[in-house]
Amino acid sequence: MEKVILGIDPGTNVMGYGIIKAIGKSMEVLEIGAIELQKINDPYAKLQKIHSTLTTLVEQYAPDEMALEAPFFGKNVQSMLKLGRAQGVAMSVGVAHDIVIHEYAPRKIKLSITGNGAAAKEQVAAILSKMLKYENNQKYLDATDALAVAVCHFYELSKPAIPETSSVTKKRVSTRKSSQTWAQFVSQHSNRIVGGSGKEK
Repeated sequence: MEKVILGIDPGTNVMGYGIIKAIGKSMEVLEIGAIELQKINDPYAKLQKIHSTLTTLVEQYAPDEMALEAPFFGKNVQSMLKLGRAQGVAMSVGVAHDIVIHEYAPRKIKLSITGNGAAAKEQVAAILSKMLKYENNQKYLDATDALAVAVCHFYELSKPAIPETSSVTKKRVSTRKSSQTWAQFVSQHSNRIVGGSGKEK
């Protein structure tokens, strides 16, 4: 089964993107790069740049799914607001093109690539370059971060599905256990109750 995944690392100064094509268990890098926004002073012009660039990428590569790094909630409210807007614009491009959207926490992404949720960005970039056999000449680590998001999502898609019957069976078992009332218990075990018809053992 073939899937094209667009990974995005949201940002208000630099927004990274990485596109992979997954065929079975193998992955191929289609494109990786970053949208440079630091020279644009107008915040709405930045959002327009994000929208137009991602729209061009989506129309060129027709990704099946979009995966974004979820914002890290810090103390700077203004920064979080700006980052949320950038992420929202990226999502709107996906929604407009009927692309399935997923979000992953930074720690989960690093863990899926390196086995360490606190790994440095440089370590993530080095492992991806070796894993996917591509030359990493990116100016910004935001680009390799975005590629990591796409790869993380690929790994999530590759996980075997948990049979639905298992959860249903557990629920039914727990329901049967909890359905027995105190009155039923007393009637079935009267010989164990002080003052019952039988003697306490």
